[in-house]
Amino acid sequence: MPFPLTVCQRHPRYAIFLVVLLFGSFLLLSPSDTFSPNRYHQSRVTARDHTLPARIEHAEEMYGRTLDRRQAMIKKFGPNPSQVVMFPPDREPWPAYTVWDFFPPVFNCPHELERIGALGDGGKWICGLSRVAEKQDCVIYSFGLDWDSTFEGELLQRTSHCKIYGYDFTARGFGHGVPRALKGRTHFARLGLGAEDSHGPADEPKMWTLRSLMAANGHDHIDVLHIDIEGWEFEVLRAMVVDFAGLGSVGEAAGEAGETQQERGALPFGQLLIEFHVWHQKFQEFLAFWEMLEGVGLRPFMSEVNLVYANYNRQSGVELAQYSFLNIRGDNVFTSDKALAPTAAQDGSALDAEPDLPGEPDVRTMRHAAVAAGALDVRRR
Repeated sequence: MPFPLTVCQRHPRYAIFLVVLLFGSFLLLSPSDTFSPNRYHQSRVTARDHTLPARIEHAEEMYGRTLDRRQAMIKKFGPNPSQVVMFPPDREPWPAYTVWDFFPPVFNCPHELERIGALGDGGKWICGLSRVAEKQDCVIYSFGLDWDSTFEGELLQRTSHCKIYGYDFTARGFGHGVPRALKGRTHFARLGLGAEDSHGPADEPKMWTLRSLMAANGHDHIDVLHIDIEGWEFEVLRAMVVDFAGLGSVGEAAGEAGETQQERGALPFGQLLIEFHVWHQKFQEFLAFWEMLEGVGLRPFMSEVNLVYANYNRQSGVELAQYSFLNIRGDNVFTSDKALAPTAAQDGSALDAEPDLPGEPDVRTMRHAAVAAGALDVRRR
């Protein structure tokens, strides 16, 4: 009989020792997460179903970690928000950040992600274009038209029923990027998006709230909302949150991104594609604004700074950035399969105006400098 067995027979306590020794050796030589609770948690995450609600839930879990990292970054460079500068000066200690580093677009798009329109200035990132490709009541609003309108043109070409409502009080219509054969699915009017309505006979330029425009057009939803209104996006979105989310004040919207606030209502669009112009903004103000957007369910899934503007305005910093947000509240087509059910197409066009094609601008201005210096002063008066 083998030696170990003979010893164990003669001395049973040696058998216990041998078992403990073998088990300890197994633990030491096995991967570190073999018996870790996290391993089983990760297995559940990997094995979870791949339905749309599950993908959004997982993206929200990952996004929650960014909130903690943001607070740690504020503490590092502040330590209070009021002590954080938007763009650190070029001097010691040269902190390695800009304002955009506090707000990374880390929410995972639950569909395909692609950039629509021209390369460079004018193109936009969108999540799940396939979700509206055959949607009968697809509605897109675009405030602040680019000179060539390649973004709007590609959306029309790659969808069968989407109608695009374009508004800009400084433009004469959609640019040459919209094919003539598809202009029947576009509507244009020379007006602006405002925090309050001021479109009486004596008002110039005429400003409409989003709610008033949607009512005039007979719409109860917008699939994709594009906004590029040269710095006025802050007051407009604050008013929009109060108006649609059913809040008594903007401050009620701010809070943890993961909070459930269904009783407050949902914003009426599925995606928001917006360019932020942080001229004269302070960090604590922008932080509060951003947390307001998170509080009503907007999650950034892509961004890019406007390097064209930065190139021609090198003395002022990278003050313009395009962000794409997914709205995870309500039943929109990008977050709910129920919204894919076919419905009668809406055909509101109460504010149509006959468009003329605008000419190509001087690339050195890229419309931002011209609008900021001139047209915006009209609104302030």
